[in-house]
Amino acid sequence: MQISSRFTLAVHILTCIKTFGESTKVTSDFLASSTNVNPVIVRKILGQLKKANIVDVARGSGGAVLAKPEGEITFLDIYKAVDCVGNGELFHFHENPNPLCPVGRNIHAVLDDRLIKVQQAMEKELASVTLKDVLDDTQNIIKSQQ
Repeated sequence: MQISSRFTLAVHILTCIKTFGESTKVTSDFLASSTNVNPVIVRKILGQLKKANIVDVARGSGGAVLAKPEGEITFLDIYKAVDCVGNGELFHFHENPNPLCPVGRNIHAVLDDRLIKVQQAMEKELASVTLKDVLDDTQNIIKSQQ
């Protein structure tokens, strides 16, 4: 599964939990049918979101619920929760360029510096968007289509 699809699926799952959670028992099977994704993958994403304390999954008769208000759940929280990052980094560049190639080493240093700047900018952007923002935008789209 690609990084973007894992993240998108996680956001969709959280949106479903918020939208249907008060009227429907939101189980992994319900989420799988609403996303048309294999239930095993949905359960894995749910498990990762639970481990990050973004959702709470009740055993037995309960379903999934948000563990904190949607205004406190940032995209960076979601992104990190679904293992889209390795060791807390959004980007990873080859750590061991060929030592016999000075141009390669220098390019590596330049790119690492650029990637760090891009990573910091992306983390800042992801941290500024919350699940509530997406839910509000979705409601506005629905209202404009009526």
